[in-house]
Amino acid sequence: MRRLGIEDINAVQALLLYNIGDNEVVIRDLKDRGYYHGSNVSYNIKALTENSYLTQERSPHDRRSVRLRLTDKGLALCTAIRTLQDDLATALDSDTQAPDQLASTLNTLQRLERTWTDFVQYGRVRTL
Repeated sequence: MRRLGIEDINAVQALLLYNIGDNEVVIRDLKDRGYYHGSNVSYNIKALTENSYLTQERSPHDRRSVRLRLTDKGLALCTAIRTLQDDLATALDSDTQAPDQLASTLNTLQRLERTWTDFVQYGRVRTL
């Protein structure tokens, strides 16, 4: 975050913004996906709201449900992060040995994510 000149949020909060992206997300969805837990979510959302990176809006149909949406400031940060990721991808792409290694790593990470998601959502582990 320091490379981007951002001092008012941390890397975890930036990742939370990036996971929300262009979408409108209910706080519960972030918890259900397994990205964040209880008070962590509340603390980080409060900080991001106070620093004008996102807005919170109660659902008119279910007052318990709070929808999150990035502000222009939050969207600009996501764009900057995406640019950094693109630069990294370009650097990795120039390495002739990287594609096979990256494909194998990606496959392993996707299997790990599926297993973790199954465990969080269903309380069971799927075999890799």
